[in-house]
Amino acid sequence: MTDAVPTPEGPHAGGKGLAKSAGALAGLKVIDLTRVLGGPYCTMILSDHGAEVVKIEPPQGDEVRDWGPPFVEGSASYFIGVNRNKRSLALDLGKPEGRAVLMRLLEGADVLIENYKPGAMEKWGMGYADVLSKRFPTLVHCRVSGFGPDGPLGALPGYDAVIQAMVGLMSINGNAETGPLRMGTPIVDLATGLYSAIGILMALQERNRSGQGQFLDMSLHDCGMALLHPQAANYFLNDRRPKATGNPHPNISPYSKYRTATCEVFLAVGNDPAFRKFCDFLSLKSLPDDARFRTNGDRLANRDQLTEIIEARLAAEDGHALCDRLLKAGVPAGPVLHVDEAMNAAHTAHREMVTELGAYRGLGTPIKMSRTPGGTRAAPPRFNEHGDDILARHGFTADEVNELKAKGIVVGTRRT
Repeated sequence: MTDAVPTPEGPHAGGKGLAKSAGALAGLKVIDLTRVLGGPYCTMILSDHGAEVVKIEPPQGDEVRDWGPPFVEGSASYFIGVNRNKRSLALDLGKPEGRAVLMRLLEGADVLIENYKPGAMEKWGMGYADVLSKRFPTLVHCRVSGFGPDGPLGALPGYDAVIQAMVGLMSINGNAETGPLRMGTPIVDLATGLYSAIGILMALQERNRSGQGQFLDMSLHDCGMALLHPQAANYFLNDRRPKATGNPHPNISPYSKYRTATCEVFLAVGNDPAFRKFCDFLSLKSLPDDARFRTNGDRLANRDQLTEIIEARLAAEDGHALCDRLLKAGVPAGPVLHVDEAMNAAHTAHREMVTELGAYRGLGTPIKMSRTPGGTRAAPPRFNEHGDDILARHGFTADEVNELKAKGIVVGTRRT
């Protein structure tokens, strides 16, 4: 355990969505060897809530620093969006001296997370079973990979869109006209980050009882497949191939997007009592007793006719005002907003879901805790921004640090 990264203070204390406590994970030390998205998203969740995350980048840097435009100070938005609150050290682990540095950094660490190809850590003499678990028995080691270490696809590379295709997520997105579509957000990478954070916290909770760490085998394949609800549940019961339905829900109606005079809206009417309330609100009181629409099953079978009736009724309505009135009446509804509109919505500001610290802006933490609220503590780090300080805090002398730099083990400027 180490001292927690302090909460913001001084000239930036007046930002938005900032941490107001040391955090629920204060004292937790995480060594982060991950790049791109799933692993960094996981460690940002942990760092938002007080964990000290040491992000170790390869000499070339995390490649998503280049995934732009847009860029700020040489780093792309893709990097900036998932790396706040971390401290950066650039280390060449391809050399024995770099791996020796890593082993010193692991002393006192609670969590190691990496997304190297399965077998890489073993090849470097740092496998969990043979080395790390014996030298650091309380360490939780989380590995993120595409398909896991074994099986027909074991140790093969995996990427978000490829996994979306392979686990069926693309097949249920879109509609009959579009065919399978990649989801617009990298849902598999993000879900893997979330599942990894949950798994790490589970392992730490179990460690409180047993005193022992353990190894977490997290794969994009498994995490992507775990998102197939209700399509997998439907398939397990009816043995039918799920189809892409576009906006309409495969199991519920009315549960889709509808046109109004001013904007499109999404209605989520999930049961028969809600349908009656919805129809009463819109003065469509005869619909619940219409044989075509009495039950959810009836409404699914006659979805097209119901859509025509609803859109005819909404044709003269201001969608934004209508949704406000529906929500206040207890009927789930919302306008279909663009990203810029959602970022600037009043409730977004109220919930501090846009965070600001100096020039940095990002999405705030969705985890709201009463006693130990998390949030932004520091902007995403520049490449090797904290290298000297990290090494000094782990007992490296100035001469040792200079020698590591001279040998190219610690890297100050990204290699191309």
